[in-house]
Amino acid sequence: MTINFAAELEHVTEHWTPRVIAQVNDQYVKVAKLLGEFVWHDHPDEDEMFLVVYGSLLIQLEGADDVILNPGEMFVVPKGVRHNPIAAEECGIVLVETVTTKHTGDVVTVGTIPIERQLGGS
Repeated sequence: MTINFAAELEHVTEHWTPRVIAQVNDQYVKVAKLLGEFVWHDHPDEDEMFLVVYGSLLIQLEGADDVILNPGEMFVVPKGVRHNPIAAEECGIVLVETVTTKHTGDVVTVGTIPIERQLGGS
């Protein structure tokens, strides 16, 4: 199956609401549109990969230099590292996360999206 990230991003209607587009072994491949600031959080047991399709993304890292990603660039946040993604303008991304990764990691907010919704459920 061929997947076009830009085309998949057209189906995303809400910011900070990842949509699962594929699964590779125990990893979900997701697309999301980001705008504004998310929430400081970490994933104690899982790495998280960000790949920018369009726009730019700032990832603040606790205890380390910020990372700025532009189209075509990726970064892996190591497990246990507190981070906060920020998109000053709308940004389209691809995420690769272990199927057990919680949307907001160790933090639960009104913006936490359950995996059932990311998979297309309600």
